[in-house]
Amino acid sequence: MKSQLKILALITFLSGVVFLSGCDEDPEPEDVEEEITKVVLTFTPSGGSAIVVEAEDFDLGGVGPFEKEPIALNANTTYTLTIEMFNGFYEPTDDDYNVTTEVAEEAEEHQLFFSWSTGVFTSPTGTGNIGSIGVVNYEDQDDNNLPLGLETTWTTSSATTGKEFRILLKHQPNEKSATSTSDDGGTDLDLTFPISINE
Repeated sequence: MKSQLKILALITFLSGVVFLSGCDEDPEPEDVEEEITKVVLTFTPSGGSAIVVEAEDFDLGGVGPFEKEPIALNANTTYTLTIEMFNGFYEPTDDDYNVTTEVAEEAEEHQLFFSWSTGVFTSPTGTGNIGSIGVVNYEDQDDNNLPLGLETTWTTSSATTGKEFRILLKHQPNEKSATSTSDDGGTDLDLTFPISINE
């Protein structure tokens, strides 16, 4: 009987040790892609009124694509672009509705990448960093001083029409680094907007 009690006490003790050691472990990065049904792009010039463009998946992941408003910017103007993302499966009063907050809190796991047609911007130059190593004017960084992309700056060219502007949100837990690209990680969002630059 005494030996059985000793064995039971030993099992109880070891179970406690396993439980405590499990609590001390750092949680793994969350590897769940974000559910995004609405995107708001706000282009704010250094002087003047902001230009707001929306894209929304009205049937919440059904057969229909995102309905996207066209982007129309003024020529030879510098804009600050801020991006907001929302999850329409939740009510606007729910904490999970604003995906932007979660992306910002998990900045070490996320990065927005961009590409655009030739002749749309004078800064950044080139055609973006989706599928290539291009320059984007990032104005926000994660705790490792790596770009995030919820805030960027852009200077438009002279008037042009029939162009495209693409935004790509990548989820890169344990992958985001100074050398990671748009090919790394999972895709949370991939939208291409029509864009024109007006005189």
